[in-house]
Amino acid sequence: MKVLIVGSGGREHAIAASVAKSSHVDKIYCAPGNAGIGRIAECVPIGAMEFEQLTAFAKEKEIDFTIIGMDDPLAGGIVDEFEAAGLKVFGPRKNAAILEGSKAFSKDLMKKYGIPTAAYETFDDPKKALAYLETAGMPIVLKADGLALGKGVLICNTLEEAKAGVKEIMEDKKFGSAGNHMVVEEFMTGREVSVLSFVDGKTIRILSSAQDHKRAKDGDQGLNTGGMGTFSPSPFYTEEVDAFCKEHIYQKTVDAMAAEGREYKGVIFFGLMLTKDGPKVLEYNARFGDPEAQVVLPRMKNDIIDVMEACVDGTLSEIPLEFEDNAAVCVVLASDGYPVAYEKGFEITGEENFEGKDGYYCFHAGTKPGENGRVVTSGGRVLGITAKGRDLKEARANAYAATEWVSFANKYMRHDIGKAIDEA
Repeated sequence: MKVLIVGSGGREHAIAASVAKSSHVDKIYCAPGNAGIGRIAECVPIGAMEFEQLTAFAKEKEIDFTIIGMDDPLAGGIVDEFEAAGLKVFGPRKNAAILEGSKAFSKDLMKKYGIPTAAYETFDDPKKALAYLETAGMPIVLKADGLALGKGVLICNTLEEAKAGVKEIMEDKKFGSAGNHMVVEEFMTGREVSVLSFVDGKTIRILSSAQDHKRAKDGDQGLNTGGMGTFSPSPFYTEEVDAFCKEHIYQKTVDAMAAEGREYKGVIFFGLMLTKDGPKVLEYNARFGDPEAQVVLPRMKNDIIDVMEACVDGTLSEIPLEFEDNAAVCVVLASDGYPVAYEKGFEITGEENFEGKDGYYCFHAGTKPGENGRVVTSGGRVLGITAKGRDLKEARANAYAATEWVSFANKYMRHDIGKAIDEA
């Protein structure tokens, strides 16, 4: 079986590593991929949004199965393009990927179908948004409606911050066209938990829970990023929380999308807030989280191709998901200055230290091949250092130890990933 993976980050490296273990797969391609993915797949220089070239490549190489890793191509309709070309592809169609592509759509969906979420209002006129904020309580959350690389959310503690946020999102267009519309949302307090799921249009299968760390600096300070690290499972995702979410959130979301004529096949990422009033949905994503995939997929026992094909074929009810009885922690090694300004092109050394070490992973995010077989940095988030352990504390110790095995200039990381474990 030939498999094509579309994307270039740590999530796609984690997907590729799982696909490489599949008994069905003989050859993996990745477009465009990165230096780490290139060790287990053939990388091809086609961008994730170049749909025509991607479909032509898949037909030329007789690709049996394509996996879309990234949000932008899903929202742009890449699955529809592949299906129209007669190609088998994993991911939601454009009319279903709107679950992530428009925060206003997802909030309206939750309100209509009684799925617990924060109170909200939507605006397409900055003046009306500013007038509303004059009467709103603080703190408050502003969200650019569209895709913004996981960064289009501002938590504002004062009215002045909120007004500045409206200008940033809707007038200055810091997040581009994603800020044409904006959601103003009640600020919720509690533990955040990420839950990934596989969906085949009607059946949903829940993966092990995880918890991401979005802020750039220790103590959850600094700017929002695409994610500075994560751990799995979350000790705060209890059996009671799981039971509540299965009754009030997970299946109801799948059924709501079907009722709206937007059959959902692929991955739904549930960003949850465990409030004093019970779990509520913070956000939906239409693909694996990054870096959540880096701690959840290595713990999954199933052949990932079996599960993904069942999602496409509508036979997911026949497959129980199984996970190792352990834990995993991922610490992101970033370029100092991320997510604002940072230098690229530094050589990465020490990767050979991961060879032959079971339970340790060096997932590439922002890397590319350099001269003479070297690997150099090419992004803000460079590597995701993941390690397993018997429990979360051991996995955390292992992951931080492994961050010392690899080096590059301007290497930066948070030192408190998974610290919440100590409070559980």
